[in-house]
Amino acid sequence: MQKIATQVFIYASIAFGILGLGVVITASGPDKADSQISEIFIRLMFATVFIILPSFALSIAGKYLKN
Repeated sequence: MQKIATQVFIYASIAFGILGLGVVITASGPDKADSQISEIFIRLMFATVFIILPSFALSIAGKYLKN
């Protein structure tokens, strides 16, 4: 289970970085509304955060709770 959690963490971290670049590239500007694609990138980034945190916790817990 630790290996699976670690792989999920790695892939979600990579996806977070790619989506972060997408948010920066598609940013509208300081006083303008976000475009539709920018909003989608932001929502996907939030989704990856909610995947990264539990998978990181599972990976660490698996490492220290292993008997």
